[in-house]
Amino acid sequence: MKCTLVVGLGSSGIGAAQLLNAEGKKVIVFEKNKSTSLNALSSQLIGQGIHVELGKTLEIKNFQPLIKNLESVVIGPGIAWDHPTLNELRKKGIKVQGEISLAWERLKHFSWIGVTGTNGKTTVTHLINHLLESNGLIAPMGGNVGNAASALALELRKSTQGHPNWLVMELSSYQIESAPELAPQIGIWTNLTPDHLERHETLDNYRQIKRGLLEQSKIRIFNADDPDLSRFRDSWDHGIWISTNSQNLLGKNNDLWIDHTGMIIENANPLFHSSALKIPGKHNQQNLLLATAAARQIGLSGKAIENSLHSFLGIPHRLEFLGKINHLAIFNDSKATNYNASTIGILAVPAPAIVIAGGEIKKGEPSEWISTLHKRVNGLILFGSSATNLRSLIQSSKYSGELYCCEGLHQAVSLAIELGIKLKARSLILSPACASFDQYQNYEDRGNHFKRIIKPEIDP
Repeated sequence: MKCTLVVGLGSSGIGAAQLLNAEGKKVIVFEKNKSTSLNALSSQLIGQGIHVELGKTLEIKNFQPLIKNLESVVIGPGIAWDHPTLNELRKKGIKVQGEISLAWERLKHFSWIGVTGTNGKTTVTHLINHLLESNGLIAPMGGNVGNAASALALELRKSTQGHPNWLVMELSSYQIESAPELAPQIGIWTNLTPDHLERHETLDNYRQIKRGLLEQSKIRIFNADDPDLSRFRDSWDHGIWISTNSQNLLGKNNDLWIDHTGMIIENANPLFHSSALKIPGKHNQQNLLLATAAARQIGLSGKAIENSLHSFLGIPHRLEFLGKINHLAIFNDSKATNYNASTIGILAVPAPAIVIAGGEIKKGEPSEWISTLHKRVNGLILFGSSATNLRSLIQSSKYSGELYCCEGLHQAVSLAIELGIKLKARSLILSPACASFDQYQNYEDRGNHFKRIIKPEIDP
């Protein structure tokens, strides 16, 4: 019997395996790790009729016994699209597809909103989901946030409820790269700064992957405040451009903007005041405009959008306010996994701030991040595998604030609280500027650990 092999037991791999199994396919899962924690999950999937092999790495020798009956291979976003083993399988005529591509085949008859960008895409995705669902539309979100797209496809396969009006999908560059056929009804591009260059190698490659999604979108929405997107504005034949100013960096007029009073204007018509969104930061004003532009295309009135915003509290792990300790405002910004995202987070909280940073270091340009540390941060605690490298980088910039290194987050939090009170800082923020994979499963795991550590210290 022909079989499909799914690589990895992350949420994408699990979703893909369960979806294919529900469709009557023979499914085998390879997972490179072999740990006690995976045994229960493996047993659960085996009980559903899915064959799981732990400790199977992505080496061609592990695929050889299956080649004769192997129909296709499905990978999650964590696996490089051009991995040598995948290229070898393609040469043998075996179909290789990303998990998001598998889901697209089952869900393309629905209207998609595809949200991409280096930063901000999770907030925009949550905002759009909130705006639509609080106004009576069925608009589940998934992809790079929430449910894996294939898990969403399985839910809808089983559902007896009404079909969704929209699917709000956050799409990373890894996902887009593995599913070039994606063609949303509405495509949104939040911004572009260097990220994931260890995978895509150059900014041009990274940009072209993101651009591919917007090129195939019927309605295109862009952030004119982003220097990179604005630089290529004339290369687009149509699009809706938002800005926190009426004109963008090149003096072009925009379709949706915020005037000097804070009012959101759509083609010269006032919609509502931007203060309706209660989460801080200029970047969140951009996120608000992007979500508003999408909601307006779908048909929501300015008043309906404004009313819905009052109940939007932000997203976990992105500038998440946790409370105060001795007048020190505490923020969980674990989702800030690169220099640019961390810079945005630090600029959004009250200064002077105490910052906890570190984790698995990523390629990128740190100069703006370091400049922001100099201007707004009087104490910096580094932890994780990048601590020593980051300390050398920051010391070479003649940083004048207090600087410490810790092995783990627990020690870093204790030191940060002590330092914040001593230096009379106004805020304390976990804003790592690094990936989490040196010590955690993902940024959510890191953020949740931070919240568990700090919760007993929060003022009642």
